[in-house]
Amino acid sequence: MIKKTLVLGASTNPERFGYMAVRKLKYSNIPVVAVGLREGEISGVRIEKPFPRFKDIHTVTLYIGPKNQPAYYDYIVSLNPRRVIFNPGTESPEFAAILTEAGIEVVHACTLIMISNNLY
Repeated sequence: MIKKTLVLGASTNPERFGYMAVRKLKYSNIPVVAVGLREGEISGVRIEKPFPRFKDIHTVTLYIGPKNQPAYYDYIVSLNPRRVIFNPGTESPEFAAILTEAGIEVVHACTLIMISNNLY
């Protein structure tokens, strides 16, 4: 199954985990799209500004903190992903409850480790 992934919180800064996730997904042959506060590019993947309409998103992986997530609640739910990954530091019980209510799987894990261990 192809798990097209949206990296939310992508950055052109190579030290940011959103940057690393886009690269790791791309080089693991997992289709990836990216959204960040500023447009740019990571290894040929264009970073879009919020809130582009993507189709067929399987997974949303979060790299934005809980205090910045409410602006994205409706957007993420509207994409109807199969799952949302809360990476370390992004956990939000409020948002997790909204996702669960919408029938979207909530995963608390590190995307980078999941890919490295073939658990993605």
